[in-house]
Amino acid sequence: MADSRIEKAAKILVDYSAKVKKGDRVMVLADPESASLCQEVYKLVLQRGGLPNLKIGLPNLSYTYFKYANVEQLKTFPEVSMFEIKHTDCWIAIGATNNTKELANIPQKKIAIRMKVTEPISNYRVDKTRWVIFDYPAAAFAQEADMSVQEYEDFVYGATNIDWNKEVAFLKKVKARFDKAKMVRITAPGTDVYLSLVGRTAIIDDGQRNMPGGEVFMGPVETDVNGHVQFTYAASYTGKEVEDIRLEFKKGKVVKATASKNQDVLTQVLKTDKGANYLGELGIGCNYKIDRFTKNTLFDEKIGGTIHLALGRAYKEGGGKNISAVHWDIVCDLRKGGKIYLDGKLFQKDGKFIF
Repeated sequence: MADSRIEKAAKILVDYSAKVKKGDRVMVLADPESASLCQEVYKLVLQRGGLPNLKIGLPNLSYTYFKYANVEQLKTFPEVSMFEIKHTDCWIAIGATNNTKELANIPQKKIAIRMKVTEPISNYRVDKTRWVIFDYPAAAFAQEADMSVQEYEDFVYGATNIDWNKEVAFLKKVKARFDKAKMVRITAPGTDVYLSLVGRTAIIDDGQRNMPGGEVFMGPVETDVNGHVQFTYAASYTGKEVEDIRLEFKKGKVVKATASKNQDVLTQVLKTDKGANYLGELGIGCNYKIDRFTKNTLFDEKIGGTIHLALGRAYKEGGGKNISAVHWDIVCDLRKGGKIYLDGKLFQKDGKFIF
């Protein structure tokens, strides 16, 4: 008998997030570990009259590519992939890995080269298709979160299979306050940073792109971020954990960046391109059903009572202009001693909003 939680998650992804309708060309990306959910999504796409294009990844394939691909291969643009995305209406990605550290020992330069080359495909997918990303509760994710698979399944579905209409109503209240603000100040132990929102609009993550949703995010003015941030949690980049990240900003640009572990990774990310040195996003975590750090950014950036800053590419919907092959979210917990001020007025204290 199928897990009813999987059936509900599939309906949310197909009907609520991607809104699949008759005639839609739907690309479904999945891994063998997520076969049960993938099959349910595939079935629902067919039942809704969609035209599924299923792509199943193989374990360790990314490692094989980056280990053996030469520079010429890395720099060759994948024309077929571009053709496919241009003929896709909906894009549903179901992540499930058997090894979260698969690319940990791959040189960052090789990954950066490929990211730059494939950036037009990523941009087209973000700007021109209806898309949603979901991470299946695979064993490797559970292990990273220090949970049993059963505990992690409860955690994932508890944050996903919820009343999204009710969640959206709350997110709209938060958005309304940020839309009125011109300047945000965020303070916490080791953190005091100012970000301008002049001319920018906040966007709610209602689960129609990332599932679970549960954040309000915006693109700060690229040249008007000043101060410093001490991030609470390690941030993973292509399988390498960078710990105790501290960034200093002046006129929007990162002028100093330190980490206690994998400093070289942080340095290399900032060298990817010019835009990697500026912020593309300020996100406010609002999903209070996500209450712990699990080393999975898709969930961690939504933790109720946290904020995250993303180095690199901005989302254009809210007026963000930063361009980069990078979009790297890093989380700062405000639940113990943190505050958010909007135009000088306290809006959040210790992770709780003040309306």
